[in-house]
Amino acid sequence: MFVATKLPENTKVSGWVQMLPKRTPNPSLSKSINVDVAIIGAGFAGLSAARRLSQCNPKLRVAVLEAGEIAAGAAGRNSGFIIDLPHEVSSDEYAGSDAGPTRRHIMINRTAIKLASDVAQERGWGKDVFDPCGKYNIAMSAQGDEHISSYAKQLDALKEPYRLLDSRQVADVTGTTAFTSAIFTPGTVIVQPAAYVRGLADSLKGGVNIYEKTPALSLEAVGKEWRIKTPEGAVTAGKVIMANNGHAESFGIYRGLLMHVFTYASMTEEFSPSRLGGDRSWAATPAFPMGTTVRRVRGERGDRILIRSRYTYNPRLKISENDVERAGRVHDRKFDARFPTLKGVQMEHRWGGAMALTWNGVPAYGEIEPGLFAACACNGVGATKATALGIAAADSILGIKSELLAAFGQFEAPKSLPPQPFLTIGAKANLGFREWRAGKE
Repeated sequence: MFVATKLPENTKVSGWVQMLPKRTPNPSLSKSINVDVAIIGAGFAGLSAARRLSQCNPKLRVAVLEAGEIAAGAAGRNSGFIIDLPHEVSSDEYAGSDAGPTRRHIMINRTAIKLASDVAQERGWGKDVFDPCGKYNIAMSAQGDEHISSYAKQLDALKEPYRLLDSRQVADVTGTTAFTSAIFTPGTVIVQPAAYVRGLADSLKGGVNIYEKTPALSLEAVGKEWRIKTPEGAVTAGKVIMANNGHAESFGIYRGLLMHVFTYASMTEEFSPSRLGGDRSWAATPAFPMGTTVRRVRGERGDRILIRSRYTYNPRLKISENDVERAGRVHDRKFDARFPTLKGVQMEHRWGGAMALTWNGVPAYGEIEPGLFAACACNGVGATKATALGIAAADSILGIKSELLAAFGQFEAPKSLPPQPFLTIGAKANLGFREWRAGKE
């Protein structure tokens, strides 16, 4: 039996959620039900798995259990990048002469983008929710410029399209002279993550039912089935997908294999577009890993700037309001350095969100026990990797021999983390060093 030792806790509400109209949650589970597949977690992974299952076999009975409300958790706290190419321009993983592993990652990412694109087309979303606009990697220093140049060479080897921008051209896009260079790649999709996840949930058809405010308390193998207990009901399922990322460890699954890191974001109040030149909607990741992600978000009444930065190790899977406020002070300095013409514009929303990392950067994926599947550990690329993991978990259950499933099968297993207290000491030191190394970026 797997018993949850803790339930998800969210500190503050993300700006993405607060920008949306209020919604009525789906009812909680209040009785015992029998289904073919139960999915624990209604984020990118869980909802993508449910969509894939219902598309391939509309007759399947699928129950999705969400501990909170749709988009209140990590998915709705995401920065909204569904990437096709890697974020980290300096990663050795993508720099070698063997392009096989890189191509595998790109295929996985583009499979996620395909699902998201299909949902967007079905729902008739505008660019405020789903924008296939590409993304920029932006530098603020000579060191960042070097990483941009290195990344361009890697893309040449992969024959992937890109466009290099000098400081003047970056200013034409961003409206600020703070950046020194950039590289634009066209394949990334930018989403309003809370709106996307809500819409993905609403798109599910057939035999899929979502139960909100219904945390899984325990799961136990009973013969060839699994029984999941919830506060007011129970689910008996032939198959179960753990799509709850780091909280899989709360059930004792992948114990000692997942590192729990939180990252933080701040979003400004709306400001007049006349105060900042350039494009009114763009998205940029930092040239240097662990740097600062920036988005300009276009709105009907004005625009906003999103700043995402700061990383903390939180093995208890929760953060405090003080953690968010400390990160916010860093965000304020980064905002001022990048957008001096927006002096006086205040931050309206601040929040943090959880990530689950493995020591060797691989997903925590596969059939753990007969009928029990995991789609966890997105390693900081939640919108993309979680979506793909959910699809792959569904393919495993359906018996589909997909290219995606084969790609995930080539990853090695997650490696054990160092024992405590060395893990905490090492994780905090490593995060601090990497943030220091990112410098101005």
